Amino acid sequence: MILNLGTHLKRTILLIGISAMTLSMAMPEALAHTPESLYDDVWKLINSRFVDVKKNGQDWKIWRHRYDEVIETDEDAYVAIESMLASLNDRYTRFLDPEEFAEEGRSIKATLFGIGIQIGNRDNKLLIIAPIEDTPAFRAGLKADDEIVKIDDVESKGMDVKDAANMIRGKKGTTVRLLIRREDKEDTWVEVERDEIKLKAVSDKPPFETDIPENIGYIKMSTFLSSNASFEMRTQVKEKGDRAGYIIDLRSNPGGLLSNAISIADFFLEGGAIVSTVDRDGYKEVRWASPRVLTKKPLVILIDKGSASASEILSGALRDNNRAILVGQTSFGKGLVQEINRLPGGSGVNVTTQRYLTPNDTDINKTGIVPDIAVKVKEEDLKVKKDLQLESAIEVMQDWLNGKSMKHLQSRSLLKKTSHE
Repeated sequence: MILNLGTHLKRTILLIGISAMTLSMAMPEALAHTPESLYDDVWKLINSRFVDVKKNGQDWKIWRHRYDEVIETDEDAYVAIESMLASLNDRYTRFLDPEEFAEEGRSIKATLFGIGIQIGNRDNKLLIIAPIEDTPAFRAGLKADDEIVKIDDVESKGMDVKDAANMIRGKKGTTVRLLIRREDKEDTWVEVERDEIKLKAVSDKPPFETDIPENIGYIKMSTFLSSNASFEMRTQVKEKGDRAGYIIDLRSNPGGLLSNAISIADFFLEGGAIVSTVDRDGYKEVRWASPRVLTKKPLVILIDKGSASASEILSGALRDNNRAILVGQTSFGKGLVQEINRLPGGSGVNVTTQRYLTPNDTDINKTGIVPDIAVKVKEEDLKVKKDLQLESAIEVMQDWLNGKSMKHLQSRSLLKKTSHE
């Protein structure tokens, strides 16, 4: 079983399918299945694994044989399963048909097809959670929190994420037109050509080509989903071994595999708790860092409202262990762990099975992690390609390297909030 924490909002990656989940061979693929048994498999998984033992205040038994008379095909079972899961009122517990489940597997292997955005539903609006760096969507200027009003002249209001994903993705070389609504701006049509999306988890290219001092190693991490993420981070840290300190940029990083978050936190911690998970029975399991450490040099972590799940685990672990200073904006606030269970026939189901706590036993679900030094993004800065958050992180790091203590730098947070907000 691989725990995967990644998606805040009901999410698909276009591409498709970053979820925030787990990969588990819950149902033996070799066994023959019927549509009825597929439905029952999901019922039993929810009954035994879903984090809320009260199942949203309902008698879960009423669902077990509810559709016995109408399920004749796998497609019937899919619809019935989705109806059953909707009663849980948990946006993260969802069914994946064989195509979606296969796409999720490709995303873990770090190669997908589409335009390179993550989307979700919030307040009945279809929103871009984050564009992926160096993709058609990123180059087209699409941004986090952009609302997709139309997809090729089709209204998106109330549209299911899955349906929107199916419309946006397509063959390499074809195009999709999106009507984008951005705060305080006129709606604008953006045409994007679809391409192969190679998911690189880590890079050292700063936004807007910000000048990074030679004594600081800048590392941008865009996802924890790729199975190569931990290796890429280790490689970047080692390649920048001559730097005096590191800035790790987790902005617009929606999360991914829990194992990656734990491994990367372990690179920087000499023991101590990384994260705790609590299951439906209240059983708490603490994940501990090993005594070995990749580097002891100072760390500044950049977060924003697009930093979720595994990003919050890493930043929370480093901050609670007094290992890093956090700069930016309050993170998204997804403190739940899902499990992706493989089902017979190639489909899957994502089930919320745990909630997680930072080392200080803080539950950040729906509240997020508040940075030590808050720096708000301003539209006028973006227009002139000025990254005030990164510049602030550089300033903090330079002061730290020049002898200022972590406690002293954190005590300046009120000044920073006043000057930048």
